[in-house]
Formats: sequence, C-alpha cells, structure tokens
Amino acid sequence: MTKKLTVTGVMLALSVVLSLIRLFDAPFGGSVTLGSMLPVITVALLYGMRWGILSGLVYAALNMLLTGIPAPPVADAASYCLVILLDYVLAFGGLGLAGGIYRLLPKKAFAVPVAAIVAIAFRFLCHFLSGILIWSVYAWEGVGAAWYSFLYNGSYMLFELIITAVLSVFVAKWIIKETLIH
Repeated sequence: MTKKLTVTGVMLALSVVLSLIRLFDAPFGGSVTLGSMLPVITVALLYGMRWGILSGLVYAALNMLLTGIPAPPVADAASYCLVILLDYVLAFGGLGLAGGIYRLLPKKAFAVPVAAIVAIAFRFLCHFLSGILIWSVYAWEGVGAAWYSFLYNGSYMLFELIITAVLSVFVAKWIIKETLIH
C-alpha cells in the first residue's frame, strides 16, 4: 500500500506540474498541455479503475484549488453544481476508466494507448455536455449549442488526446511490466 500511495502521489504531482506547461492556448479557449493527463491515466493502468477514478477525483480537486473554477453563466446553485460535476468530477474522475479498458484488452502494448484514448474521449464527452447545457450562451451567432461545444472543446481536447496517446506508447513497456508484478 505504501508503494501504491507513493506512486500515486508522485503521479498526481507530475500531472499538476505538466498542467502548468502549456504548449499553446486553443483558438476558442482551453489550452494544450504537455500530457498532463498521462500520469493520472498511468495510475489507473497500474492499479485499476477504482483507484484511477479516485486519483482522477483528487486531481480534479487539485485542479480546482490551483486554477479556480471559472464563473459559469448560471443563476442557480444547481447549474453551478452541474458545471463542477461535468467539468471536474466526471471529466477527471473518468480518466480512471483507463484502468478498466486496459484490463479488458488482451494485447497490453495496444491496450495502453487505447485505454488512454477512451478515457480522454470520456473527458471530452463530459466537457461537450457541459458546453451544451451550461456554456452555450457563449456560442457564436448562428452556431448551435452542440456545434459550439464541439468546436470549443475539440480545439484543445484533440491535441491533448494525440499527445497523451503518443506519450503513452513510450511508457507502455514500463506499465505492462509493473502490472505483471501485481
């Protein structure tokens, strides 16, 4: 348990540091980091989906504490809670899904990047829904809520997905070796 907690703590710290290294700001909003989700996904791959979800939730809390929560264009507490649920709790907690996907796929070298892609796609889905339900008031004139949310979130999440998937290939051998030990 000591090793598990230590590795998780180091990975969460690495995620925070990597989230501060912005490669660029996306044209509509959001930013592209140097693979800040990969350490959280790695925790899920190493220790399973439940531990990965918990780690994602801790990362969400750290993210909210360090960067703040942007003020959503809502008038009621329920909508504000929906933003926190979709854009933080589910989006970052969902990175832990990588652990479940990894366990399902037989070819582990293939499973590492696929699990990362599925987890990030889930994060995109959470942000996409939030964009439709809450943030669509910022949609450009003549652009529907779904299209606006897709463009806004896709403009940075696609790059995050590509960077994380590529980097995951480089750590796959270590992850596979570590998961065989457990």
